[in-house]
Amino acid sequence: MDIFSAFGLSASAGLNAYIPLLIVGLLARYTNTIKLTEPWDTLTEPWVLLVLAVLLLIEILADKIPAVNHFNDALQTLIRPVAGAITFAASAHVITELNPVVAMICGLFVAGTVHGIKALAIRPAVTATTGGTANPIVSTAEDVIATVLSIVAILIPVVLGALICIISAWIIWLILRKINREAKQA
Repeated sequence: MDIFSAFGLSASAGLNAYIPLLIVGLLARYTNTIKLTEPWDTLTEPWVLLVLAVLLLIEILADKIPAVNHFNDALQTLIRPVAGAITFAASAHVITELNPVVAMICGLFVAGTVHGIKALAIRPAVTATTGGTANPIVSTAEDVIATVLSIVAILIPVVLGALICIISAWIIWLILRKINREAKQA
């Protein structure tokens, strides 16, 4: 794993808090792909993996039920950045002796930003344009993206790094285009 793994896992936590935590815990427990150090090795404990699996199931179901999904997103506003902080710090500590506080702040920022974009821009737009009927489909897509992103972040972090650069450039381009349009209209 490298620093791109840490960024990818925390970004994944911004979409679904429990998927990257569960994947990291399972891979660290049952494979040699990840070796977690203390205190992050707690993620490999069977009871922790069971709790994460149950929480994942609850989040997946809650995010598919109209009205409940809005409450879930509000609740996840606190949980997803914390999950991002944990995954970033756990994976960053594996690759470097990065200060855990700095690592957790990075994870909070990355997961919080992804969650914020999802909760404040994407989901409201989907709800407004489809009357909420597409929310379960979008939620499922988010879960799939979070799973693939977590796996790619661990197994092929260089690809993830390139993907992060491309997506960041695209988002910046969209923002600049919107600002330019607004400036022309004014």
